[in-house]
Amino acid sequence: MPALRARTLLEAHLYVTLTASHDDPGPADRPERDFDAHTTLTEGPEEWTVHFDGRALGLPLEIDVLVPYLTEFEARQDRLRFGAGRSELIDAGQWRLLGASYARRALREDLRFAADPTDPERFKAVVLGWEFARDATAEAAKFLPPGAGEVPAEGFWTESGTAMRRQAPERFTRESLESDIAGYQETLDDFIVTHTSRNL
Repeated sequence: MPALRARTLLEAHLYVTLTASHDDPGPADRPERDFDAHTTLTEGPEEWTVHFDGRALGLPLEIDVLVPYLTEFEARQDRLRFGAGRSELIDAGQWRLLGASYARRALREDLRFAADPTDPERFKAVVLGWEFARDATAEAAKFLPPGAGEVPAEGFWTESGTAMRRQAPERFTRESLESDIAGYQETLDDFIVTHTSRNL
């Protein structure tokens, strides 16, 4: 099996979380598990190795993902949260699911911030939530071929991603993706303007 490669450390950790969550046999109502606590980072000559060992969690699962120093550096330099180009680990359906999850998290944090609008950490959490929702959805849009109206079948290779496409194919049209990206950005901008102007 060829080595798994991520564009950035963040993408590698997301892949670990998605894979471990999918393989986790535990009950759905159990609190979210901390997979990062069982993930280590090792430096090599040209890349990091992100290693996950799920055995302590009762998961017969070990994952190694390589992250080249160069692609991490380029992503940081260009302010690309998940990396340049298209993901080879996380498919379009999974990115769409992640975008929706980040948006729900941002809404929850917004409600908490409303209860105490002086908390700078809550403010940051809302901003990050909308940024992540926007950027994850933009990752799904990278699977659109030039001029295509929707993401093709080749953009889905995981069980969860394929199920997402089957259940909601309309969410993978160019129109839907671009609309949600713009919507997340608009919500982010409105939140920043509203709460920054209040504190002037």
